[in-house]
Amino acid sequence: MPELPEVETTRRGIEPHLLGHRVSRVIVRERRLRWAIPEDLDVRLSGQRIESVERRAKYLLIHAEQGTLIAHLGMSGSLRLVDPSLAVGKHDHVDVLLDSGMALRYTDPRRFGALLWSDDPHAHVLIAGLGPEPLGEAFDGDRLYRLSRGRSMAVKPFIMDNAVVVGVGNIYASEALFAAGIDPRRPAGSISKARYLKLAVEIKRILAMAIERGGTTLRDFVGGDGKPGYFQQELFVYGRGGELCKTCGGTLREIRLGQRASVYCARCQR
Repeated sequence: MPELPEVETTRRGIEPHLLGHRVSRVIVRERRLRWAIPEDLDVRLSGQRIESVERRAKYLLIHAEQGTLIAHLGMSGSLRLVDPSLAVGKHDHVDVLLDSGMALRYTDPRRFGALLWSDDPHAHVLIAGLGPEPLGEAFDGDRLYRLSRGRSMAVKPFIMDNAVVVGVGNIYASEALFAAGIDPRRPAGSISKARYLKLAVEIKRILAMAIERGGTTLRDFVGGDGKPGYFQQELFVYGRGGELCKTCGGTLREIRLGQRASVYCARCQR
């Protein structure tokens, strides 16, 4: 599933090609995504100039003069700029045609993503209750420590809770906990403030590095330019169950935690 770095990579890839351009037409080939694409999307968006492209958590907000296209990539989706004459594939569900002659193409093999419309996106039900951005000043170790008090849930699903902080998905939660030396199974409320301060620093560092590398491509993800991400070359634990730890040489363990596979090093993480 594309996580925050992959969505931010997509935003940076498509933004220069959208800003200031008008939408000439929206072609919808398949409306049945996680939520149905609005029937009147073509009417609402066509003729409008794109004013900005914002990311909020894992949502892309494509702001037009009046209203906003909210995009979510789901588990396998991508948004990329293409020549509209490029042959349409089985999973190419939407083309947003631009006055530049290019098209913003939405592809989603599993159809778990979304393209929605809102006049007030930050008040939308999917966005209004989200926590702070992990790379912003509102997120730090003090917040993690404060919200974790009295919590018995494991620390990994705790930092993956979008009400605590947005965008820390399975890949980057695993990597940040390894970097901070914290066992993902530990109760959130049992971790000291000093260790949460370090964890917050590692979350910021790893997410920033992943964005710089263009995200992580494990199966389907490509950025706005159609290229894969390269952060998978930097992974220490995610997806490496049974392999040797790059730090201590011990065997990495894989468990199920919060309905997700989780890999950790019993020597390096306490």
